[in-house]
Amino acid sequence: MKHRIVVLGAGYAGAYVAGNLARRLSPVDTEITVVNAEPDFVQRLRLHQLAAGRQIEAPQLADVFAGTGIRLRLARVTAVDAGRQVVAVADAEGGGELGYDTLLYALGSHGDEGGVPGVAEYAFDVAARPSALRLRERLDSLGGRGEGGSVLVVGDGLTGIETATEIAESRPGLSVTLIARGELGARLSAGARDHLRQACDRLGVTVLEHTVVETVEATRVLCAGGTAVASDATVWTAGFAVSPIAAAGGLEVTESGRIVVDRTMRSVSHPNVYAVGDSAYAVGDNGRPLPMSCASAGYTGMQAIAAIVGRLTGRKVSHAKLEYIGNHISLGRRDGILQMVGDDAQAKPNYMGGRKAARFKAGILRMSLWTTSHPTFCLPRRKHRLAANGPIPTAPDVSAEKVVA
Repeated sequence: MKHRIVVLGAGYAGAYVAGNLARRLSPVDTEITVVNAEPDFVQRLRLHQLAAGRQIEAPQLADVFAGTGIRLRLARVTAVDAGRQVVAVADAEGGGELGYDTLLYALGSHGDEGGVPGVAEYAFDVAARPSALRLRERLDSLGGRGEGGSVLVVGDGLTGIETATEIAESRPGLSVTLIARGELGARLSAGARDHLRQACDRLGVTVLEHTVVETVEATRVLCAGGTAVASDATVWTAGFAVSPIAAAGGLEVTESGRIVVDRTMRSVSHPNVYAVGDSAYAVGDNGRPLPMSCASAGYTGMQAIAAIVGRLTGRKVSHAKLEYIGNHISLGRRDGILQMVGDDAQAKPNYMGGRKAARFKAGILRMSLWTTSHPTFCLPRRKHRLAANGPIPTAPDVSAEKVVA
């Protein structure tokens, strides 16, 4: 009987891992199934651009996995039973259960409402393709007014900054305001913060610093201290959260629901489950938890591939790098910031800004799309067969380093 590998989610991490497992493991011994709710690959790093009006490529997953031997199941994951080793899914035909021998959990994250009243009812977000398209429709309707309209972006993380500057550049007829809980660009170096402020000034983005939104309404937000800010479209980018599915399935998770993994991305509670990307709580080489990011998805994905292939084939499990070296921020189409960070997660004094940084970011986006669209590039002539003594053990390796949340 073939070893069943089930991959939940076909985002940057899930599609990359699935393709590389298909590339390196023999189909004689293994079968790989990818479960994803949407039929196409979503470039999440570019959803703010999609919302602003740009056309974003969305390769069909059926085409991406064609010829790889990977089975694609278009369905929504509703539950994971880690004890029984099954995944419950729902689709147009009603769904069912998928059994697995190895599970790769890559369901990612979604926008976090943060318990703020009115966010679910009135705010837009760019954490998923459907919500980004809804925002686009709203911006289109505002752009059709003679007097224009006001857009309020809540949250000054990377997503908030990129969303505010992209909308301001793409739709100059709209008034864009960015609300920052603290100082704008507080995690950047002094020079990068100045560059960011200049970009906001150039694009006409109004910045409200040290402002906390307490309630979102249809045409305004209410802030701490009683201040009201008018808004025709409020975009919520004040954090991300993960699905409760892993916790409900019996996996050991953090308080926020991320799966606790060891150095090889293996669940510390269930050794036949691996987690990557935003779903995983992994400690990097600097001793700090890896942040939710595309970069973390890449590193955790590479480590999971090495661990799964190594354990299934009886080879030594190699350690990939687990590091976070910096942030790349787009400020519209022709400007950007590349900010490197040290092992202490603090910004280094120097940064790259302007068109060069924008081209660097564009290159990263192209590379991310290409590697996902070509999951089994350079197929080896000989794929690895499974170890003669069977699949991965039923208990964690003694050497596994348990992560304390």
